[in-house]
Amino acid sequence: MAGATAATPMDIDAAAPPPPPAGAAPKGKAPLGAPGRAAPWVEKYRPQSLADVAAHRDIVDTIDRLTNENRLPHLLLYGPPGTGKTSTILAVARKLYGSQYSNMILELNASDERGIDVVRQQIQDFAGARSLSFGARPSVKLVLLDEADAMTKDAQFALRRVIEKYTRSTRFALICNHVNKIIPALQSRCTRFRFAPLDGSHVRERLQHIIKSEGLSVDEGGLTALVRLSNGDMRKALNILQSTHMASQQITEEAVYLCTGNPMPKDIEEIAFWLLNEPFSTSFKYISDMKMRKGLALVDIIREVTMFVFKIQMPSDVRVKLINDLADIEYRLSFACNDKLQLGALISTFTNARTAMVAAAS
Repeated sequence: MAGATAATPMDIDAAAPPPPPAGAAPKGKAPLGAPGRAAPWVEKYRPQSLADVAAHRDIVDTIDRLTNENRLPHLLLYGPPGTGKTSTILAVARKLYGSQYSNMILELNASDERGIDVVRQQIQDFAGARSLSFGARPSVKLVLLDEADAMTKDAQFALRRVIEKYTRSTRFALICNHVNKIIPALQSRCTRFRFAPLDGSHVRERLQHIIKSEGLSVDEGGLTALVRLSNGDMRKALNILQSTHMASQQITEEAVYLCTGNPMPKDIEEIAFWLLNEPFSTSFKYISDMKMRKGLALVDIIREVTMFVFKIQMPSDVRVKLINDLADIEYRLSFACNDKLQLGALISTFTNARTAMVAAAS
């Protein structure tokens, strides 16, 4: 009997697992950044409150107002990686529960099982357990399902009924990258917020704060390169910044591009000049030499050259044909086609474009 009595509280604890012991490796996305200097900066500088979230002020202010008015609905946050979805909902949880955070939230991340058994057991047990609250009225609990688009269809259909059954005591927050992988029945039960890629100004502002906090030496070219390569992904920007700092004490534009392996803008301009002006054999030799010397990937060159094509003056029909051919080459490279053959196709595409431009000019 003593064993059975001791096991009773553990049934509740199993639904909301306690924080891992010191030194244990975090599972998936860590809910809270460690303050230690050796911690990844992605977690060390994760926003702790809604006021710290770098962008999407309209979404954050709306969720903040709903929280203050005690009218928080079920949430579906979707958008590209590194745009603040997980940080926002964790900040909401800290604001709602304070010191009771670990007891009132169940977080299932990408490293957990996402089958129907998890919905029927772990989620349902947590949602059905009585919430621990010392206030005048019991607080609603929060179930956070990160990477929800990885759930099976059966699990999503089972979750639909669980959401309906436990709405009075539990709120569900679904986070995903691809909203089209969430069944319509779940989408209709949640308030949807789309987190778009971060604006460059917000990424720059947050990076400047971290650079100042860490005492880094970053010039303007290096900061611009970080913002450009992040493509609106704050997590990617911080990972590039930290890895570049580990490789070089002075963070410059060249150091950032060397660390990531991306072609530098001046190299792309040189390649574009060869493609638009030099004969086929000369272009092939020059680009092959640069690829070998600097370790560039052809797919990265094509993506950067495509952006360059949008900036130069040429007839619309020529530009359309050129972009379409570049897309075909990139698609073929995704199937591990021969690099030399596809480089030849790239140069041939520009040779045809030059011929078409000359014909249009005459």
